[in-house]
Amino acid sequence: MANRKFDNRPRWIRHRRVRRRVIGLNDRPRLSVFRSNKQIYAQVIDDGAGHTLVAASSIEVDNDSDGKIDSATRVGTTVAKRAIEQGVKKVVFDRGGYQYHGRVKALAEAARAEGLKF
Repeated sequence: MANRKFDNRPRWIRHRRVRRRVIGLNDRPRLSVFRSNKQIYAQVIDDGAGHTLVAASSIEVDNDSDGKIDSATRVGTTVAKRAIEQGVKKVVFDRGGYQYHGRVKALAEAARAEGLKF
């Protein structure tokens, strides 16, 4: 049965459309991004096993508030470092239905600069 709460929300529709094609497996897990008004969260997920391998959020990373884009950059750096420590070097990027712009782009570019390939 459909979840009617989210049926008409454009982001959820875009997210479902992206998730049809973006699948994270053991050799190449999925880097998923969730962005709220105040925070940003990132997870590296193995969809085959159904496990979250690594996670980071702006709640745990932020010590000083320089701005939302700076905190997204720190989250991207943190999640990339943690993923590389776990032995994950390649990921598939799941933007979560958000535009690849602003905080989502800053997170992705920081993860790339840290050494993640996608």
